[in-house]
Amino acid sequence: MNEIKLSIVIVNYNVKFFLEQCLYAVRAASKGIEIEIFVVDNNSTDNSVAYLHPKFPEVIFIENDDNPGFAKANNQAIRRCKGEYVLLLNPDTVIGEDCLHNLCRFMDENQQAGAAGVKMLNANGAFLPESKRSFPSPWVSFCKLFGLSKLFPLSPRFAAYSLPYLNPDKQHQVDVLAGAFLFLRHESLKKAGLFDESFFMYGEDIDLSYRIVLAGFRNYYFPERILHYKGESTKTGDKKYLHAFYDAMLIFYKKYYPNSGWFISGLIRLSIAMRKGYAALFEKKNKRKKKRIKHRKALIICNKINFETAKKTTISRIPDTDTIDLWDLDAQDNPFGEHNYTDIIFCYPDISFSRMLLYMDRKKSKSTTYHIFYPNNDLFISPNY
Repeated sequence: MNEIKLSIVIVNYNVKFFLEQCLYAVRAASKGIEIEIFVVDNNSTDNSVAYLHPKFPEVIFIENDDNPGFAKANNQAIRRCKGEYVLLLNPDTVIGEDCLHNLCRFMDENQQAGAAGVKMLNANGAFLPESKRSFPSPWVSFCKLFGLSKLFPLSPRFAAYSLPYLNPDKQHQVDVLAGAFLFLRHESLKKAGLFDESFFMYGEDIDLSYRIVLAGFRNYYFPERILHYKGESTKTGDKKYLHAFYDAMLIFYKKYYPNSGWFISGLIRLSIAMRKGYAALFEKKNKRKKKRIKHRKALIICNKINFETAKKTTISRIPDTDTIDLWDLDAQDNPFGEHNYTDIIFCYPDISFSRMLLYMDRKKSKSTTYHIFYPNNDLFISPNY
């Protein structure tokens, strides 16, 4: 029996349809790689395990009778991982068919790499800045929390938190990688330790990234595209998650900068309190201002045989769509170009996950919303599924 090359760990909480899609993408990307897949379910109420287990018999499901948080749930599975590499993956992600092969090859060729992250896109195809970050030192945190990084986005001095001055299409050595896709050398985990379970949600990826560097390894940003929807488990408008995010920053600050002085500490605490209040207020205003999109125009990219089924489902799921057009992959194989549609629906497997991601990334306009439809089982995934 071959040794396991890669262990994949996914923590689920009430996002069974996102997770179903994620597992389809993982299955497609893992061909030719000896892998094991763990799904840790944090006491979901949407019948996730019963729904998914028959569809994915190759997956090892770990069922919790409560929600112990992201860090603890990941640690449960990591302790059972046998792979040379360990991938921590969010359930609301889609990876391309070459993703796992490319990351394994990169880690094989860069033995000093302890962890690697990727180029994450949101459901409009926009680059997510948390794909690469710096450690939140007192100065970096101050610039981030007081808005200096937004005022001077090209300045390494003021905008170090999200590193916007680094080309997202190039490989870089960075400090912090996102927990939504964290590709780890198992050896670096053994030396750095597992997630700090005092972080319930958010901040644990920063902490682990920091300890991997302290253990003598390097963290790399690798420009491999993935889609990250940010589903139910990461709703930023929820007050509980809003507090968890900023409280995690404070936990990290206390842990690694305990002697930086009362003045800096006070500023950080003040800025966190201000950002909590501002974020909560901003979210309320956004809800009031949010308007229904008028004259929605959809493009379905599929083989012609699947168009009527996809069209019927699109009308059901997006009932205010005025126009639905077909890009027939049988007649015109290359759908790339600037199309003026509010919604684009990809049909899988008519078009591969890799080509979907390439399309989303290349399209200049980032106002289009992307959906994925599976004609074989009538699964239709939207950002707010």
